[in-house]
Amino acid sequence: MIIVHATLHVNPAKEAEFLEAMKPLVQGSQAEEGNVAYDLHKAVGKENTYMMVEVWRDQEATALHNSSEHFTKFVASASEYLAAPLDVKAFEGQPLSA
Repeated sequence: MIIVHATLHVNPAKEAEFLEAMKPLVQGSQAEEGNVAYDLHKAVGKENTYMMVEVWRDQEATALHNSSEHFTKFVASASEYLAAPLDVKAFEGQPLSA
């Protein structure tokens, strides 16, 4: 399982536009084969900071996502909305058994 945390520092003047631009990215990503979770969260106590938390079945699913139209379209326009470079961290993990 691949887990991705992408921190996005959004330009306050572009926050509404950013949230609109995220809708097709989130919807398209959640519909992808191999997607376990794809959710955007706003940080509490950190103005204009969001985190995309992604969980993918495997590296192949992650690679397909990274080449998808909805992802590449967002990446191409991300600098319009962000106040700092995108901070992406990827992890390999397995569910814990109870």
